[in-house]
Amino acid sequence: MNFIEELTWRGMIHSMMPGTEEQLAKEMTTAYLGIDPTADSLHIGHLVGVMMLRHFQRCGHKPLALVGGATGMIGDPSGKSAERNLLDEATLRHNQACIKAQLAKFLDFDSDAPNAAEMVNNYDWMKEFSFLDFIRDIGKHITVNYMMAKDSVKKRLSAESSVGMSFTEFTYQLVQGFDFMHLYETKNCRLQLGGSDQWGNITTGTELIRRKLGGEAYALTCPLITKADGGKFGKTESGNVWLSPEYTTPYKFYQFWLNVSDADAEKYIKIFTFLSKEEVEALVAAHAEAPHLRVLQKRLAKEITIMVHSEQDYEMAVEASNILFGNATSDSLKKLDEATLLAVFDGVPQFEVSKEVIGAKLMDVLTEKAAVFASKGEMRKLIQNGGFAVNKEKCNDLEAVLTADMLLNDKFLLVQKGKKNYFLLKFA
Repeated sequence: MNFIEELTWRGMIHSMMPGTEEQLAKEMTTAYLGIDPTADSLHIGHLVGVMMLRHFQRCGHKPLALVGGATGMIGDPSGKSAERNLLDEATLRHNQACIKAQLAKFLDFDSDAPNAAEMVNNYDWMKEFSFLDFIRDIGKHITVNYMMAKDSVKKRLSAESSVGMSFTEFTYQLVQGFDFMHLYETKNCRLQLGGSDQWGNITTGTELIRRKLGGEAYALTCPLITKADGGKFGKTESGNVWLSPEYTTPYKFYQFWLNVSDADAEKYIKIFTFLSKEEVEALVAAHAEAPHLRVLQKRLAKEITIMVHSEQDYEMAVEASNILFGNATSDSLKKLDEATLLAVFDGVPQFEVSKEVIGAKLMDVLTEKAAVFASKGEMRKLIQNGGFAVNKEKCNDLEAVLTADMLLNDKFLLVQKGKKNYFLLKFA
């Protein structure tokens, strides 16, 4: 596989320094991509870069994932309107371990192949570097004029920005440039990958390598992912879509991809899956014939949920989707774990009820302990008309009693009025 050709048809190249393609054709090349370690999970905004590293390794080259322990302590001004919070070392180390575990699903870190991936942390080589050493050995090679010309600096210093820019942030590009130089010297790293907003920082590195070492290094960036409607990719009303199931359940993760627009699905399936060009073209054609079937979205959601989570998580997400939108049975409901159950019914009215009511009539519980029904008369009428269900099973018994074995995950009861009105009771 040819890395540049692969990224080109997938729409994953924004800018590339001359000579990059020739370098990759010449030999197995080492490249690095920086990852911000300010959280203990990656979110889908990081995925484009991770996919670039995966393609790089699949094409026979060696990827380095650089966790920016030192740069995470500073804060990158690129694309930001304010300084970010700075982290302590213990937090950074924890975040690094969590991020590596997530990356291991995409990259081969453990084999003895010459292009096995490595994770590095710039804190390891920056922590002993004194300020005087840095300004003497690195700072003198890059002029202030050169640094001021970068777009990320210009934007923050412009009249529109009320925040201004601290000296700490101004030096960020030098620190990132030094990372590239350090990896060039210690790992023979010739290429840096990143988002298009990183171009200025990356080229400071290539310039530093040229001026200080007389070496040749390269840069390649991918476009920043946007949504067709102009909204920010990867953001939902509840915030970032995380790769960690603790922050975003596999069900919600699956739903995010399932609900993207047709235009976005056609773009994302190239970027976020490893389907071949032929497979993608066939899916696009099938989708165009019957858009209402959402062939692209379903395949995109399947591929990426399995890749980030697992086949089992994907199957549970599909089953969970059917509970709300299909004709799922109570058996499907009973298979859901608590996190998925709560994710599926997020937004439906919920009631907290004491377990002491177990053994009481459902009629009493749903009118007196939880206001699912305004009156027993209303509930009686719905039951007689066949519109009442408990845990997806129709209930026609006016005298039905709440028993412990009815509780899902030993604490929930799902009540349904008609086809679409759900209520969740939580027993404690």
